[in-house]
Amino acid sequence: MRVTTIPTLGAALLCATALGTTPRTAGAQPAARARAPATPAPPAPPAARAPVLSADQLLSISSVVGGRDEPVWQPDGSHVTFLGSFGGPLGIWSVPAAGGPARLLVGDVSLTGMDYTAGQRPIWSPTGDYVAYVSSKGGDAPEIWLWSARTGADVQLTRVGGGIYSMTWAPDGTHLAFSDDRYGSQDIYTVAVPGGEVVRLTSDPHYEVFPTWTPDSRTVLFDRLDDRWVRHDVMAVPADGSAPPRLVVTEPDFFDYRGGAAFGYAPVSPDGKQVLFRSQRSGWLNYWTVPLAGGEPRAVAAESAEQSEGTWSPDGKWIAYVTNHDGTKGLTIASTAGGVPRALVAPADGVVSRIAWSPDGSRISYTLGSTTAPADLYVVDVRTGRTTQLTVSMPPAVAAAGLVTPRKITYPSADGFTISAYLYEPRGLAAGAKAPGIMWIHGGPTGQWVDSYQPQVQYFVNRGYAVLLPNIRGSSGYGRAFEDANNGCWGHCDLKDVLAGVEYLKRQPFVNASAMGIHGVSYGGCMSMSAIANAPGVFQAAIPESGYGDWVHFHEWNNEMQHNQLLAYEFGPLPDSEIVYRRNSPIYNVARVTTPTFLIHGVGATSAWRPAELPVPASLDFARALDAHYKLFRYKTYPGETYYITSRENIRTKLSDMLAFFDQYLKDGLRTAPSAAITTAVSAAGTGGGGR
Repeated sequence: MRVTTIPTLGAALLCATALGTTPRTAGAQPAARARAPATPAPPAPPAARAPVLSADQLLSISSVVGGRDEPVWQPDGSHVTFLGSFGGPLGIWSVPAAGGPARLLVGDVSLTGMDYTAGQRPIWSPTGDYVAYVSSKGGDAPEIWLWSARTGADVQLTRVGGGIYSMTWAPDGTHLAFSDDRYGSQDIYTVAVPGGEVVRLTSDPHYEVFPTWTPDSRTVLFDRLDDRWVRHDVMAVPADGSAPPRLVVTEPDFFDYRGGAAFGYAPVSPDGKQVLFRSQRSGWLNYWTVPLAGGEPRAVAAESAEQSEGTWSPDGKWIAYVTNHDGTKGLTIASTAGGVPRALVAPADGVVSRIAWSPDGSRISYTLGSTTAPADLYVVDVRTGRTTQLTVSMPPAVAAAGLVTPRKITYPSADGFTISAYLYEPRGLAAGAKAPGIMWIHGGPTGQWVDSYQPQVQYFVNRGYAVLLPNIRGSSGYGRAFEDANNGCWGHCDLKDVLAGVEYLKRQPFVNASAMGIHGVSYGGCMSMSAIANAPGVFQAAIPESGYGDWVHFHEWNNEMQHNQLLAYEFGPLPDSEIVYRRNSPIYNVARVTTPTFLIHGVGATSAWRPAELPVPASLDFARALDAHYKLFRYKTYPGETYYITSRENIRTKLSDMLAFFDQYLKDGLRTAPSAAITTAVSAAGTGGGGR
């Protein structure tokens, strides 16, 4: 652990001892949604005096199913294979589809470098001979590896030397298609199995990603993005490269921050006639189909909800997808012949994800987690709806009674918005006592709090804090208009939703209205900086983590293309929109800050893809700006990390540091006399668009 101090001055508190001490334990509406009254919060019943869960206990509650891609079925339907960890390093595991112990197939799936969308994604060949996955264990570059079902050995298949972003098997099992950036942008390639001969199919300067195949293995489809990552052209190219790509369908206005990952694969129906793709053309992320030969798209099952992970059944009669209703995600199937979709798995509190059809179409595998449980792997019988749990992630030593189930609430905000949020009531609060409140802001800003387990939030709830997780304007999951409602006005218009959440918290009978904190990571860190600069006096403590406070100078050191694309979409291009970048940068308003602030982030980790990378200066620059105005702050970095803090050891230390800081400034009993209260006004600047 390293405490970084910066020279000088004033009221900056940078002492390691203060941070190292043992902590005290103590719906379906568009952007202009109609204003609704706040959901009433009944008084909290006296909480049980159960033991406080430690950081280690809370952090040990994690899913054994790793990665971001769906588990895959063995072609004979007997097993489900997934990337996971059972208390050790990440590996490729196989578990009987009827239930039983898991078996390790590949123990070393190490991946270094950039955070590739393909990850180590294990996928069975259609013939059942191999499992393909991506790993960099053969050198610096991620490459495709094959594990042999016959011999149990794995070998490196490709030696392209670029960055593999996505891949799929040909239905006949003779080739894999993948995207790779060897020549400066993502292009589409095929590789023969097991020979390893590679053919480059495309060379357009635009990003070309997420290849899929026609059932006859003769054509590869892929997504070609425009310069701004806003338009998606689904293209089809002969697998032998005998003709140039042709256009199948265009999705004209769908900004994709992750270089095509939100649009994803566009799979072809088993009869080879239709293409399934994700579209925002209705104002919601829904699935549509279009004839492979060209024609008019049609919605599969239009609804005012976000749909994801769409996939054809093996016989082509059904399309399965995940539906997102206010953070609760279920599994739905829709008949390709039409009719009312069927909710196959509909949790009251939970997130279904990573769905995959069995080879015979009788079952679907999926993962399911909730606000009090990590995600586990399940199988559901499509006809009967009967489910079978295949993995168990919850540590037996951890008492589930120590976890708090949040309540979903709504509250009205400015400009006619209604904000959905998760309210965690403090655990172990004595009768009549009042808890400090924490506004906990998600990253993105195009992200969303969903029904998932939040160990760091539970840490503070277990120690007597009330925590509110709001899905403020700009969040995904509530339609395109709501998602774009903070374009050009970061830290101003969406800050109104944060401040309305503060007022909601203050009205709760178990909350101390004079002790409000704010925290968040990435954009949550940005918002924490904006909150103290643009709404002085509202918060009594702030902990921005891995945030950015100066968008004007961001481009001088940022080396992530996706960040530049996001800012150009939300703010407009530089230098034309520099006034928007400056207006949305809280670093220029630090003279107004009155809140004790603790700035934290990771430092020290480099990668083969970014040799001799310098630390991200964003939080340090904000600390220096605070110091220049004699503001009270602390600043700390955690070693062996990128800008973000991800290792369990550092997270454990960070939580202890955060608790000590929040306890000092939110639980010390200090009160402000009415005559000394600060009049607060949210800056109205930047509430319009940013010149996209």
